[in-house]
Amino acid sequence: MGKIIAVANQKGGVGKTTSAINIAACLGHFGKKVLLIDADPQGNSTSGVGVDKENVEISFYDVLIGNEPIEKSVVETEWENLWVCPCNIDLAGAEIELVGVTDREFQFSKSLEPVRDHYDYIIVDCPPSLGLITINILSGSDSILIPLQCEYFALEGLSQLMNTLRKIKSRYNEHLEIEGVILTMYDGRTNLTLQVAEEIKKYFGEKVFKSPIPRSVRLGEAPSYGEPILYYDKRSRCTEAYLNIAKDILEKN
Repeated sequence: MGKIIAVANQKGGVGKTTSAINIAACLGHFGKKVLLIDADPQGNSTSGVGVDKENVEISFYDVLIGNEPIEKSVVETEWENLWVCPCNIDLAGAEIELVGVTDREFQFSKSLEPVRDHYDYIIVDCPPSLGLITINILSGSDSILIPLQCEYFALEGLSQLMNTLRKIKSRYNEHLEIEGVILTMYDGRTNLTLQVAEEIKKYFGEKVFKSPIPRSVRLGEAPSYGEPILYYDKRSRCTEAYLNIAKDILEKN
């Protein structure tokens, strides 16, 4: 049965989508069958792996709200062992539509059951909020992977995120674990980065991955070509970092 890992943080711009894409690609590179689910209405994970989000026939919205079988939505990418359940702007109004649904917090887990055995890992790129879609995903996931930007404001939102996780564990999913914390946009030359990283490590301890993701122009360029950094620039320090994180996930599991 595939392990479901939600990549989540309610703050935008912390490297959430970038991490979802690249961890999925690296796990695929190591021979694991991976399904990347794009659950962000911006659809950046979809385009980031080379799929045209404007021409998607069945999206994650249709699966979550329209009860379309998820297997009909899945698109094979050109990258090793990597498939994607695409998303587009249709998902933007899904939270309102979910309000009146019976067992609304479990729509995601129910929709995923038919394909869970088909993949080794299912990586979910959550929206940048703690709304009903994110709660749905966390209620049906095995673990959460948290990207945190090495800046002061990253620490401010942390208590809100952890409070939400505690509520989900107590109400909907007692088995939800923290898969790990990724330090993103890391610049070891600045005192602020080092101080924030130290505070995060104090809070999460060994849950923090040892390989931070450095600031990189190449990492920012890769999505515009629809390529994970592993295929866009194999020699990039970010490629090495994401490969190390994928190795850590494999060793842990």
